[in-house]
Amino acid sequence: MRKALTNMRAYLEDIGHITKLDPQEAWLPITASRNGNAYYSAFHNLNASIGFQALLLPVALTFLGWTWGVLALVAAFIWQLYTLWILIQLHEAVPGKRHSRYVELAQEAFGPKLGAWLAIFPVVNLSGGTATGLIIIGGGTLELFYRTVCRDCHGGSLTTVEWYLVFTILCAILAQLPNLNSIAGVSLVGAVMAVAYTTLVWTLSISRPRPPGITYDTVKPDHTAGNIFSVLNALGIIAFAFRGHNLVLEIQGTMPSSLKHPAKSPMWRGAKVAFAIVAACYFPIAIAGYWAYGRMMLPSGILFSMYALHPDIPSPWMAITFLFVVLNSISSFQIYSMPMFDAFEQSFTARKNKPTPLLARVAFRLFFTFFAFFVGVALPFISSFAGLLGGLTSVPVTFCYPCFMWLKIKKPPRFSFTWYLNWTLGILGIVFSITFTAGGIWSIVDSGLTLNFFNP
Repeated sequence: MRKALTNMRAYLEDIGHITKLDPQEAWLPITASRNGNAYYSAFHNLNASIGFQALLLPVALTFLGWTWGVLALVAAFIWQLYTLWILIQLHEAVPGKRHSRYVELAQEAFGPKLGAWLAIFPVVNLSGGTATGLIIIGGGTLELFYRTVCRDCHGGSLTTVEWYLVFTILCAILAQLPNLNSIAGVSLVGAVMAVAYTTLVWTLSISRPRPPGITYDTVKPDHTAGNIFSVLNALGIIAFAFRGHNLVLEIQGTMPSSLKHPAKSPMWRGAKVAFAIVAACYFPIAIAGYWAYGRMMLPSGILFSMYALHPDIPSPWMAITFLFVVLNSISSFQIYSMPMFDAFEQSFTARKNKPTPLLARVAFRLFFTFFAFFVGVALPFISSFAGLLGGLTSVPVTFCYPCFMWLKIKKPPRFSFTWYLNWTLGILGIVFSITFTAGGIWSIVDSGLTLNFFNP
């Protein structure tokens, strides 16, 4: 009898004590494999967090200056680290449930209809919009890589659209990996490439003499309203840099969880390592990039500023940097597309009550990848919306919603420190989302936008 009770207790702990097991979860890309660990957490979080948006951080400092730019970056980093901890803690905050998707947690906190209405738009835009942006950045950088290594090659190069297509085909091949755990190796490569190219970009920039006539006076429009909106747009760029919170619950959902060993423990260990590395990449690239180019920084970011203003950098170093950006973009495309793949298969399995057939899964993933390619070709100027996208998507998902989720689910005592903290951060998040969006719109209107439809 004692042996039977011991075995039963061990069994209950292994399956998560009282967690309800939904058989559909085993058919979906996010939760099909639950053998993740702290290493996977670090790989996935790094791959999701560091990307092309880091290259725009020095642009924000051209509007904010040294002091306010660094302070804004520090405040945003601490704030998003706190909301990351909130999401990890809320993954299994409700007894018997594992919220392995951001939308599911939003529905638990705000109700099925309101939660879906609040979360689906920014989450889909972060996944689909980032996938499109990665095709634009990756395809364009692939073209720069070719031009750098083949300056004396005979014959004409491919067109920009054709380079986009080459990059898309590479993404489509890797997109056939079945689930989130199966791309752990891809995320490792992407994380290493991200750390490598962000480090290379700022070290190469400061290794050369600064361009003549460089100045660090902040960019200020002629009128007060324009100055305010330009600052808000710069803050929106910083907010957009801290992406990846829309994937935190999905990453945690790939890990086993039991009463003795909850998934939040390895997830938080991996996340701490990942964001320590994020800080080691973001702060140097923002500070060193602004030091190297000042107001001469191009709106497209430090990578293209380095290419244009420092032509004396040896070609092999430029080629290696471009190659690392391409490899990171391919890897990031996989993890940002996975929630879209999961949503399709979740809809299919709910209707058919069976796993998604291989042919249907392949067809949808190819459709999504080439649809992102089509949008990238049709709207090649989408990368100019960094500040606007920061206000519309990154601020609610990263800085705002987690605070209100904690209040709704955990219900801290009224007027306690936690209660005040989350209400304050949540309300500030709403205000920032509205103002950053307005700043992004103003920046587009003020600086003008070349609507080169179907002409990358």
